[in-house]
Amino acid sequence: MKTLENQTLLYDEDCPLCSLYTTGFVKSGMLDENGRKSYCQLSAEEQNFVDLKRAPNEIALVDNKTQTVIYGIDSLIKVVGFSFPLIEKIATLKPIHFILKKMYSFVSYNRKVIIPGNVKEENKLQCTPDFNYKYRFLFIGFALTLTSFILFGYSNLILNLPKSNITREIILAFGQIVFQSLFLLKFDKQTILNYAGNLMTVSLFASLILTPILILSQFFQLPQAIILGWFGVTILIMFLEHFRRVKVLKLPFYLSFTWILYRILALVFILN
Repeated sequence: MKTLENQTLLYDEDCPLCSLYTTGFVKSGMLDENGRKSYCQLSAEEQNFVDLKRAPNEIALVDNKTQTVIYGIDSLIKVVGFSFPLIEKIATLKPIHFILKKMYSFVSYNRKVIIPGNVKEENKLQCTPDFNYKYRFLFIGFALTLTSFILFGYSNLILNLPKSNITREIILAFGQIVFQSLFLLKFDKQTILNYAGNLMTVSLFASLILTPILILSQFFQLPQAIILGWFGVTILIMFLEHFRRVKVLKLPFYLSFTWILYRILALVFILN
């Protein structure tokens, strides 16, 4: 594998996802040992030629010799494409590049709600992406839709529940956002939407945990004990992850318990 030398990716150290894939570039040999650097550790000299407004939104790749910078999906294409030229050729085709750019923005602007990390307050520079309403609503809609379809399939595996339909699952998934937002009315709308994004990420992750059982059920007649037990474990994981995220967001702890209350009310609604 060819190594792209004298290039440094400026990553968000408070983003576990960013840390993971930039470390992967270095360990795989795509970048040299100095191929990644925290945005928060930019030197005064580097701040003169790096766009400090753009870099938090689009990962910056710095050429250490020429002091030039490329951003976003183009940075990643250059890193991967240096080792795999065919991928670069395909990725730079206009229709493909357009789609990749939109997908990159979708993830980048929502990375703090996909996998939130604890922000180190002592850093003078914060690699926090701008709040983008379009991509936040798109993410919430994407997570809500996928969650609803998976829960629709899974709930029909539970024999003690009334037959499900997709409309019911969408209403229940969206209802938790509305219900929980009632306890956040004293906060600004960005805080509420940040929480809503995290809430839907928890639901999405839980749905992915349920997916293996959903797939197996297409081939085997699974006992109700396994289906219910897996669902119970998933609910526990959801609660713990929700509790963790509320703590990271520095929001009231009782949100985890009002979320459980909503689940109980939803169950009563389903049974009746």
